[in-house]
Amino acid sequence: MRLKSKLPDVGLTIFSVMSKLALEHNAINLAQGFPDFNTDTHLLDAVSKAMLEGQNQYAPMPGLPELNILIAKKLYMDYGWMPNPETEITITAGGTQAIYSIIGTMVEEGDEVIVIEPSYDCYIPSVVSFGGVVKTYQLQPPAYKVDWDAVEAMITDRTKVIITNTPHNPCGVLLDDSDLKRLEEIVTRHQLYLISDEVYEHIIFDGHVHQSVLRFPALYKRSFVVFSFGKSLHVTGWKTGYVIAPPELTVELRKNHQYNVFSVNRPMQHGIAYYMQHHADFHALAAFYQQKRDFWLKLVEDLPLKFLPCFGSYFIIADYSDVSDLDDLAFAKKLTMEGGVATIPMSPFYQKGSDAKILRFCFAKKEETLIEAAERLRTYFK
Repeated sequence: MRLKSKLPDVGLTIFSVMSKLALEHNAINLAQGFPDFNTDTHLLDAVSKAMLEGQNQYAPMPGLPELNILIAKKLYMDYGWMPNPETEITITAGGTQAIYSIIGTMVEEGDEVIVIEPSYDCYIPSVVSFGGVVKTYQLQPPAYKVDWDAVEAMITDRTKVIITNTPHNPCGVLLDDSDLKRLEEIVTRHQLYLISDEVYEHIIFDGHVHQSVLRFPALYKRSFVVFSFGKSLHVTGWKTGYVIAPPELTVELRKNHQYNVFSVNRPMQHGIAYYMQHHADFHALAAFYQQKRDFWLKLVEDLPLKFLPCFGSYFIIADYSDVSDLDDLAFAKKLTMEGGVATIPMSPFYQKGSDAKILRFCFAKKEETLIEAAERLRTYFK
């Protein structure tokens, strides 16, 4: 008997490909989205203390009660609404596992899912693996603004879910209040469900405000909202996040979640809970990363790359069409091997590729890393 692949067109992710190439050529890795600096020592100490005190066995499946209570209070402070810690919050092994479990909960064979592209790479394979049919709406550079009338025109009687992402990876754009109001109309009118990926909620710039689904009660009633401690605490390798959803949706999500990972590492949950009580300042992230964005843009202002506006996330994209006719994957590889700086091409964020000649740079790095990367690029483009 031969195994039939559920994902015959899927290989290594572009993040794995470019990170491997960076390692092989001793390139600075501005490709994969992770900080190259450590987190607050208070958080590390809190996790270590939890381990030494024996907090090393299974956590409750939905998450530690004390952590869920603190999350509920945080969300109330941020968005003016408090979920029930017992029935609306589920701790997950990062945002990707959360999204996979949500899609597994919602999508049946033949269900249509609208994905707004460019999109984070786990969305489409997850839908396909559960037998769903992907319908893509493509954002257009340089504004990458959603035409909601066009999105609504895609809906059929088989459409079940829309997936959104704000602040957006890879484009760095935001959904504003008018976007969420229009989305709320569409979801409620057509009785759809929404998966809202909001893992960069606090990394938002220039005085903008994150418009979470949690601010829109009618929309929230049909939504799963995904958040990430990995992004907000500079610990992407801890793979710890959470999902907020109405009780009836949370019940169904947990049925999948309990057989996917069952529960998330206990000492990290204890450490994060302690840190949230005594040290965390999530709202400092905006200024912290805006400074890095602005520092990077100052370093590269004389390069022949056109950097597009970035209002959130820790990624910024650049148009390289003035310097090369190569497609984005070929140019990204060339820049890694010959220029010593690894980036991510934009085309893998589209189901059928793209030829807009745009690369994504991660600026969540130490200043010395960014300085060295800029110097290498300057040398390469001479």
